[in-house]
Formats: sequence, structure tokens, C-alpha cells
Amino acid sequence: MKPPTRIALSLALRQQLQRTPPTPITLPLITRQRRRQIHTTPSAPATVSPIHGTGPPPEPPAPAADSATSRLERRKKQAELLEKAQTIRQQADPSAAAAPKAGGGKKDRDHALRKRFWKDVHVREVDGAWEVHLDQRPLRRPNTKEIVRLPLSKPLLATALAIEWDMLVSAQQATRQHLIPLTSLVCRALDIADDDAAAGDVRAGIARMLMRYLDTDSLLCWAPPPGEHDLPEGAESLRDRQKRAAEEVVGFLTSRVWPGVEIEPVLDGDSIMPRSHPEFTRQIVQGWIMGLNPWELAGLERGVLAGKGLLGAVRLLVEWSEGFVGAGVGDGASGAAPGEKRFGVEEAARLASIEVDWQTGRWGEVEDTHDVEKEDLRRQLGSVVLLVSGTGRR
Repeated sequence: MKPPTRIALSLALRQQLQRTPPTPITLPLITRQRRRQIHTTPSAPATVSPIHGTGPPPEPPAPAADSATSRLERRKKQAELLEKAQTIRQQADPSAAAAPKAGGGKKDRDHALRKRFWKDVHVREVDGAWEVHLDQRPLRRPNTKEIVRLPLSKPLLATALAIEWDMLVSAQQATRQHLIPLTSLVCRALDIADDDAAAGDVRAGIARMLMRYLDTDSLLCWAPPPGEHDLPEGAESLRDRQKRAAEEVVGFLTSRVWPGVEIEPVLDGDSIMPRSHPEFTRQIVQGWIMGLNPWELAGLERGVLAGKGLLGAVRLLVEWSEGFVGAGVGDGASGAAPGEKRFGVEEAARLASIEVDWQTGRWGEVEDTHDVEKEDLRRQLGSVVLLVSGTGRR
């Protein structure tokens, strides 16, 4: 019966205070009623854990040097530490060291893959071609086991291939495609050459695949015109940037590479379905692709797949190719002013990422996403330049 009595007394007191004006005697009662808490849970102070750390504070983190030399030294140091640890284990247990020799099987193969069976990598000229040698063993193709032989006009490609293998710390890494991208690209070009000699259909399949990118080329897909309040005053729209880049590349290709061919935007305005190019244009472009040599065809394939467009890859190819498709381009005969910068990897990468650059310029980059994709695109386009360029210009 206590709670009802307490409620009745409080109600009676509140009614009495409302009827009479406050006096010095009743004022503390009013203040107490206003300060009364709704809940009745007792408050408990927080328990702070004591600090158990001893000694001086740690040093601030320092950024690591991001260079090919530092990464190579770090990998070699890790390989040396692994070899030392393996030697210590073998000395501690000689029976375990002799077990792989007697057992055989999958354990032996795994043990061998963890080691690097070569010490030095050399580039040597053998019978009119460059070869990469791992100590005394020539580098071979994974499918046919034939020796990788590069033309004498491509010494930079041979050197880059040797550096790629010198950076590996184990034979197991050589089985991972992402660690030997240049080797994969060179073997692709050699496979195309072998297929051409055997009258195969690999070249025709690559040409059909590349022609599909012509109808959806990123340079020919333009954004709709911006609205009245979409952009701040004086800012360049995405459509204007796409149009300016496309006009430069298309103007060069239709005058220097495919004269007389008309290339129009495939996605413009508010349309959602791209339109195809005329059959005459498709025949000219496909015939030009079929006439490329194996090195140029493999480079064009890599460039198209990296940049998701055919026109930018063709522009890069004709700028750096040592073959006939590069005649008059990049050596001062293309109408460029003396000393003008050539169309290189940076220009091709900007063409392939116009929309991404425009969006990140407005909203910012996503860490470990946009920056990684940007560097990977330049790596792949750089491999195209290495593959098709050389010293065999006219």
C-alpha cells in the first residue's frame, strides 16, 4: 500500500502548491519536485583499466620506398632467410632431409617449386635472335616447350623479360600469370606466329573479338548534354571532354591509318542502345587488323582488353610499332611539331579512363581501388609499347 499512498501525497502536495503562490517555506519543495528523476536506477562510475605499457613509446611509422629495386632486394632477402631456415632444419634433423629423396611424389615437387633453381639471368644473342637464359638454361614457352626467341630489333623487350625473371624468388612464382605478365604476352605473340605458319584460325578469332569493341568503343559513347543546373558556371562537362578526345583520335586515324573511313559516335544523346558502324567501315578496319604481324596483333589485343576500346589501342600501336603500320608516325613525318611529345602510355591511359577521371575529379578516389586500377592500366599499356617497338625503323 506504500506506492498508492506516496502517489496520493505527491498529487495532493502538487495541487496545494498550484492553488497558493510560492513562499520561502514552500519554494524548496517546488525545486525538489522539479529536480526529481524519472528513473530510479542508481548510477555507477566507469572502471578505467590501468595502463600496463612500459618503456619508451614506439617510433612513428615511416613510408617504405616504393621502387622496383627495393622490392627486388626485399624478395631476395626473404628468399635467403627461407634458405637459411631450411638449412638449419636439415642440420637439426638429418633424417628429415634425406626423406624427400627416398619418398618422391607430390612432396618432392612442392619442395622443388619453393626453390629458385637459377642464380643469374642473362640476355644472349643466339643464331640471329635474342634469348633469355636462366644460368645456362634458355627460357622456354610453357605450352610447346620451345625456346623463347626474340627478334634482334627488340633488345629492350629482351631486357625487360630478363628483369621479370630475375625478380622471381622461386620456381613456384613462375607458374603464376600475374607475376610474369610480359612473358605471357611474348608467348601469345609467338603462339600467333606458329598458328599463322600452320594456317590456323587464331588470327581470325582475335579479329572478330576486336571488332566487337569497335561498336562499343568508350571513345564513341558520349554522355547526354548536361542540364541547366548540372554543372557550375564555366566547368567543362563530361560530354565536352569525351567529344574533344574522340575528335583528336578519330581525326588522326581517318587521315593517317584508314583514309576515307567515316567513324561516328555509337552512343549519343539520350539513346541507350549503341548503333553499328557501316559495313564498309567494318570491312576496312577488320582487313587492317588481319594484316598486322603477330607482335602487333598480340599488342593490339592486350591494349584493347586493357582500355576497353579499339581506337585508343590502335592509336598507341601505330605510334610505337616498328612495322609497316607505324610508317610515318612518331618519327616526325606525322605532321607533329619538332620536339612535341609523342602519344604514349599516359595519353592512352587518359583516353581509356575519361569518365572515371571526370567522376573522381568531382567526388574523389576510392583508396586501393581507383589508384590500383590506374597503375595497372598503365602497366598493361606499357607492355604493349615494349612488345611492338624496336630498332627496326626505316
